[in-house]
Amino acid sequence: MTGIDYDLEFLEDGRTIELISIGMVCDDGREYYAANRDMPVRKIRRHQWLMENVVPHLPKGHGDLRNSMSKRWLFHYGDPRVKSRATIADEVAAFIQATEDVELWANYGAYDHVCLAQLWGTMMALPDGVPMFTNDIQQEARRLGIAWDELPQQESGEHNALADARHNQIIRRWLAQRA
Repeated sequence: MTGIDYDLEFLEDGRTIELISIGMVCDDGREYYAANRDMPVRKIRRHQWLMENVVPHLPKGHGDLRNSMSKRWLFHYGDPRVKSRATIADEVAAFIQATEDVELWANYGAYDHVCLAQLWGTMMALPDGVPMFTNDIQQEARRLGIAWDELPQQESGEHNALADARHNQIIRRWLAQRA
């Protein structure tokens, strides 16, 4: 099996899960990151936790552009990592389909998997080669009798989807050595 570790940052309200950003890393060394151009900006602005923890990691302008960007912008719309939801869906499908015998891994991955699947609509609309479930790092740690505070700790970038995906890969590999 070839692992793809991933993380999504999202807004959820108990009824919907809306994509903000996605990071994926594959055992073959490939990485993918995108921020959703179509994210619900107004809702996110009203969510203090997201504003403090997730928004600072979204693509921002650099140099003079940073200074000229409106303070109302959550991210830099012109950054190549900022993409439409449809483009993200196509690129994520291609990323996963380029991996033979793939297994998906996420940390506390239930909502991540739902949000991932919703890129294509319903669960039944998943593209060929995209697994219908995600393995959960927390479940694997519990199965092995390993507590959260015994796992390798993330040094920086928490709530940056790509940094979190990279850390998920570190934890999954660490757990595999102990299985």
